[in-house]
Amino acid sequence: MGLPEAWVTADDLTLPRSAQLQALGNGVVPQQAAHAVRGLLSDSLRTTSSLDQEAA
Repeated sequence: MGLPEAWVTADDLTLPRSAQLQALGNGVVPQQAAHAVRGLLSDSLRTTSSLDQEAA
């Protein structure tokens, strides 16, 4: 999942299992957002490049 080992299961954490699972589920969201932003930026750059070539 891209998280460090024992991110929510370390011995010094006193989280119940339900809280551990919730933290893991929420931890995926930033990675999904980063992937979406990269895709949008890639599309934007491709569109800008295409418009620049048409204008030339």
